[in-house]
Amino acid sequence: MTDVAGTAGRERRTAMIVLLAGACIIGLAPILVRLGEAGPSAIGFWRMIFALPLLALIARRESGGVGPTGWILGLAGVAFALDLAFWHYGIALTSVAKATILSNLTPVIVTGVAWLVFREKVRPLFLTAVALAVGGACLMTLARDPGLPGVNPPLGDAFSAMTAVWYALYFLAVQRARQTRGAAQVMFWSSLTAAPLLLAASATLGERFLPATPVGWAACVGLGIVHATGQGAIAWALGRLPASVTSVVVLVQPVVAAVLGWLLFGEVFGPGQMLGGAIALTGVVLAQRAARPAAQAG
Repeated sequence: MTDVAGTAGRERRTAMIVLLAGACIIGLAPILVRLGEAGPSAIGFWRMIFALPLLALIARRESGGVGPTGWILGLAGVAFALDLAFWHYGIALTSVAKATILSNLTPVIVTGVAWLVFREKVRPLFLTAVALAVGGACLMTLARDPGLPGVNPPLGDAFSAMTAVWYALYFLAVQRARQTRGAAQVMFWSSLTAAPLLLAASATLGERFLPATPVGWAACVGLGIVHATGQGAIAWALGRLPASVTSVVVLVQPVVAAVLGWLLFGEVFGPGQMLGGAIALTGVVLAQRAARPAAQAG
């Protein structure tokens, strides 16, 4: 029993490390979106296109190939297309930090659905972790300087907040798909489903389709790599951790994005943002601690 519990503990720690690494990598995404020099949906399309070959190679190594598709993989792809379209427009209209933080208020939705629909146990400590993580993210938003960059911050904030709904649906679909499929297979089929939807959205909205300079193309290629590695790591961890726990831990992402937005775009990151980031990270740590007893009890 001790060996089994020890192995389970090591696997959970490994999953947490991979999840944190994936969340930090995804923190680079909003910076690359800003540098993409194309329409928000078009950038999402190129992100999928450049990620697909890498995902196919990883799936071949991991599972012998991409395997067949299925309805749950299609649902994940639709949810991810909506997630990217809303989020990329949020990034274009408001600050990097606010777009990323608001889009990551997913834990409230994921935890509620996981509890009500999938009957996942929610411990009191975990609820405290959710409150701290979300509260810290909100503090980072509310403490921002009124002179933040952004073409239309209120609309961008609304798009970003709506992203949390699509991201929650994506999380839950991926977790369900990971019960029978490899992480790279899930990522490949969800990305392949999302690509034409993003292309259609770009054409319908009359966006600039091609990046204007080599820098823009490099940013889109970088997004493809970030997508395959970062989201791939998160998808892998979702096969080993509850969706409610995973959705809180990825709140590391907005902290990374806020710091990079401050360094690269001069977006103010003052004491309020630092305090909010510290509170959010405290929630992440507590979420990890809350997950361990739940796993041992089950």
